[in-house]
Amino acid sequence: MHPRRPEGFDGLGYRGGARDDQGFGGAFPARSFSSASELGHWVTTPPDIPGSRNLHWGEKSPPYGVHSASTPREGPAEEPFPGSGSGTGGAQAQSSEQLNRFAGFGIGLASLFTENVLAHPCIVLRRQCQVNYHARHYHLTPFTVINIMYSLNKTQGPRSLWKGMGSTFIVQGVTLGAEGIISEFTPLPREVSHKWNPKQIGEHLLLKSLTYIIAMPFYSASLIETVQSEIIRDNTGILECIKEGIGRVIGLGVPHSKRLLPLLSLVFPTVLHGLLHYVISSIIQKFVLLILKRKTYNSHVAENTSPVQSMLDAYFPELIANFAASLCSDAILYPLETVLHRLHIQGTRTIIDNTDLGYEVLPINTQYEGMKDCINTIRQEEGVLGFYKGFGAVLIQYTLHAAVLQITKIIYSTLLQNSV
Repeated sequence: MHPRRPEGFDGLGYRGGARDDQGFGGAFPARSFSSASELGHWVTTPPDIPGSRNLHWGEKSPPYGVHSASTPREGPAEEPFPGSGSGTGGAQAQSSEQLNRFAGFGIGLASLFTENVLAHPCIVLRRQCQVNYHARHYHLTPFTVINIMYSLNKTQGPRSLWKGMGSTFIVQGVTLGAEGIISEFTPLPREVSHKWNPKQIGEHLLLKSLTYIIAMPFYSASLIETVQSEIIRDNTGILECIKEGIGRVIGLGVPHSKRLLPLLSLVFPTVLHGLLHYVISSIIQKFVLLILKRKTYNSHVAENTSPVQSMLDAYFPELIANFAASLCSDAILYPLETVLHRLHIQGTRTIIDNTDLGYEVLPINTQYEGMKDCINTIRQEEGVLGFYKGFGAVLIQYTLHAAVLQITKIIYSTLLQNSV
């Protein structure tokens, strides 16, 4: 089998079809390139490697050695790597790039910390209000939610507001792990390409559905840990969520009442809520990101933008898009989430805090036959607003998230202005 190469290719003697017929040693005399264009003609462009760069759709890798779209630079003083030269300019560019990377990491870390740690008390009270069918106060505004948080912290300590936080990380880890394993051993795509088709979308949603089903028993165990009252709660380990989830599947572990719904009856509402949340958040995220990028592009074209603003535009549009997507999807699907949590908690012999007083405890003794019966019962006995119990905690959660993003942006701007 002969190698596939041009006829004029002879190692370093390739000149696009012409070769020197001299022997080695004098065969390839030293040849100086008079311009970068001739050098670019001799050096071939390496092929694009998928995933090697953050390229936009339809972009190509730039040829090696080409720094910009302007006329190529001439002369032997051309540096192979930008910023590698001596002087204060290269040092400043390198320090600015390092600061940019560090700030980008810090911004993402601050966002994750706010979503999963700082906002956890809001998640705890929100879920307790959702499953509390006894409650007379619906806590639709942030003011009553803050009052109840203060009462719980006063009577039970700060630990009562951060209970079950470890189990939420376990559920996220199980979800990501299951999704990665399924996509690795099946043809189901983990991501949707730009040139998508209905078949690819269906396979991707099927992968998400299977992931939600696998994580469902662990989600139930995590829900119990977050709503169980700290007064009667034992000191459980961090892996108790995994133990309870496996026990829920095989029917062992903590005894449950006869009102416990089987996992098969929870598959449809769990997958429905998960898919709708994913689809709505993805659509809103793409829409908001498109608007922000178009607005940023128009501002750059209209007037010269400062380097600080250019660096801010590289990070914050995506964070704002994620924030808007999560807020809208949580607000739209809040009634469905209330139904889902009541179905998961039924029959588990869970005792929650009294969200009307901030002290005392209440048992959960619901007898819903399924998703349809739960919806009809809430509408008849608690009214339409019964689906929105604890919605004030959502408002506090995203207000806190927006404040952290704004503070992070101010700190980032200050650091960049001092470094530029």
